Amino acid sequence: MFLRAVEEKEIYDIVRGLKNKTSTDWNDIDMVTVKRVIDGIVKPLKYIFNLSFRKGVFPQKMNVAKVIPIYKTGEKYHFTNYRPVSILSQFSKILEKFFIKRFDSFVEKHELLTDSQYGFRNNRSTTLALIDLMEEITECMDNKRYALGVFLDLRKAFDTVNHEILLKKLERYGFRGVVLDWLKSYLGNRQQYVQINEYKSNLMDIACGVPQGSVLGPKMFIMYINDICRVSQNLKFVIFADDINIFCSGVELPQVLEMITQELTILKKWFDINKLSLNLDKTKFMLFGNRKKNIKVEICVDNVYLERVNEIKFLGVIIDHKVCWKPHITYVRGKLARGIAVLGKSKQILDQKALHILYCALLLPYMSYCVEVWGNTYKSNTQTITIIQKRAHRLINNAGYRDHTNGLFFKMQAIKFQDLVEFKTAQIIYKARNKMLPKEICKLFIEREGGYNLRGKWNLKIQSVRTTLKSISISIAGVKLWNSLTEEMKQSNNINQFKMKYKKHIFNKYKNEENRVNPGR
Repeated sequence: MFLRAVEEKEIYDIVRGLKNKTSTDWNDIDMVTVKRVIDGIVKPLKYIFNLSFRKGVFPQKMNVAKVIPIYKTGEKYHFTNYRPVSILSQFSKILEKFFIKRFDSFVEKHELLTDSQYGFRNNRSTTLALIDLMEEITECMDNKRYALGVFLDLRKAFDTVNHEILLKKLERYGFRGVVLDWLKSYLGNRQQYVQINEYKSNLMDIACGVPQGSVLGPKMFIMYINDICRVSQNLKFVIFADDINIFCSGVELPQVLEMITQELTILKKWFDINKLSLNLDKTKFMLFGNRKKNIKVEICVDNVYLERVNEIKFLGVIIDHKVCWKPHITYVRGKLARGIAVLGKSKQILDQKALHILYCALLLPYMSYCVEVWGNTYKSNTQTITIIQKRAHRLINNAGYRDHTNGLFFKMQAIKFQDLVEFKTAQIIYKARNKMLPKEICKLFIEREGGYNLRGKWNLKIQSVRTTLKSISISIAGVKLWNSLTEEMKQSNNINQFKMKYKKHIFNKYKNEENRVNPGR
């Protein structure tokens, strides 16, 4: 890896892109202040950053963290009820951003990271991780195979990373010479202190772990656990940073249980060697499908029996063993009901614009998060969400209880829930069709053979399936949706143009429906 020199324009671009935070570091400097004075300090910053890259030394003054305890819940006198927030030097964040640009370029060029890792990487997200997992599960169920998933729990994963092991792994991946010296300097000689109001503790050395609150820390962690996928050839891994799911399938249940027990024993050894703590008491497993509900299924690792669950929260989405999404929809409905209550109380004192901002803050995030995964289910399951969304827009627009909502959605340029599901799903297919997604996701969608210069040449192949569950998965329902779109929409030059055309199509539909219902308006 080569650390090319930093340019002034690059500094301006990175500083502008950072958030306007007012939290101060140990020098009492915040990012807002840095942005105000950047014109006056850009030349010395350029000199310091380039000197750091040339010498392979991370500035010692940037290695100090201020830790502020933030109260969570429970007794205020118990320190375990506080979450430590680490604030690093503002200039450290800028320098780390430069290193990450060069780091990502090197890692992607040489394909160093496993395809199973979806965390802290470009063009990857929790949505894609869940799509990868759910497609594997529904494929097994469609082929009458037993599907078993184990959701691993790591104790203080980021804080227990061993620096010596990490540096050895990085050297093996090709980070050598000045770059390795820079990383040693970055990880070593770190200090932190705790501040509560005006009171400060003494400086203490940090012996292990990646820097909390840093830009580069998460990248170091995913490199640290990158070789976990090489431990087993029989398991399917879906990883998002320290959230790890392992998946095993087979025709016979005893065979699956025996295999998963053997592989978990090997994995436990890998965690021990890498000085990571696998919390077996909080590690849970799930047997997917409806067959043999009452059969006793046990998995024992290191004399600890793992807990079997029928639903679990993974990456913010509640997965159930039937993959019907009812528990997650119930969870979302509860969040939306609380949001509606706030809107109802606020409509007497807030104007329409403020109410719409509240809607976007309190309701929309829950409806849209990973909706392309859990929203492609039976419409009867999501009907309540549709009703709540309509009620919210009636409140915002001060409309009657039975008023039609097409005009309201068109006026606010908002998308109905079912259309939101299809809108998000179509974006996934567009990206997959244009090779903008990881290989694991792109291979789910197969291009049609032949059809050059003919109608439908942009269509994808619809695979044959056995179960209804598989037919509503994104690899089937998404392809049917894609094939129904116009050729003009499919041939959009980029994702932004595609989104713009799709939204235009949706809002034209609302307008036409409103004109049909209320022709006089």
